[in-house]
Amino acid sequence: MTLEHKYTQPAIILHWCIALAIAINAWIMLVYDDEQRTRTLVDLHKSIGITVLGLVLVRILWRIGHQPPALPSLYKPWERTLAHAVHASLYLIIVAVPLTGWLHDSAWKDAATHPLILFGSIPWFRIPQIMAMEPIAKEHFHKIWGQRHGQSVYLLYALFFVHLLGALKHQFFDRAKELRRMWF
Repeated sequence: MTLEHKYTQPAIILHWCIALAIAINAWIMLVYDDEQRTRTLVDLHKSIGITVLGLVLVRILWRIGHQPPALPSLYKPWERTLAHAVHASLYLIIVAVPLTGWLHDSAWKDAATHPLILFGSIPWFRIPQIMAMEPIAKEHFHKIWGQRHGQSVYLLYALFFVHLLGALKHQFFDRAKELRRMWF
């Protein structure tokens, strides 16, 4: 695979760091039920979520400044359109998931007495406008954004599977060496 057909090294590193962080966060929430999730696991989940938000924003800025490699010419027009739509949707949803989680957490009734400390050492802020809401409005907001967060996660899973299936199709059925484009 020639260099012009591969993503840049920073794009590859960001891609896999974001993917790994999302996988760890999904594992935390899927493996441990509500009773098993300790404060430590929930705080780790929040820390990873904020990290994903930061990484995806860096990834978007990198992408704005660095054109991704062109899709292989053997892709059909509908495959190109679908690939672009899925990638754009992935960027949006990877921003939306931690953002809705942050909104949800900022409206938590005990947020004022339980500071948000990323990875146990980095003080992080909650959204002040939400923290200042009246308790009844805050509880409603907490519920709504919790639902949106969960819905966004399921949409992320669906987009991930479409993304993965597309990459595997091109790699193994079309023999396009697709996986090398985003590998070290």
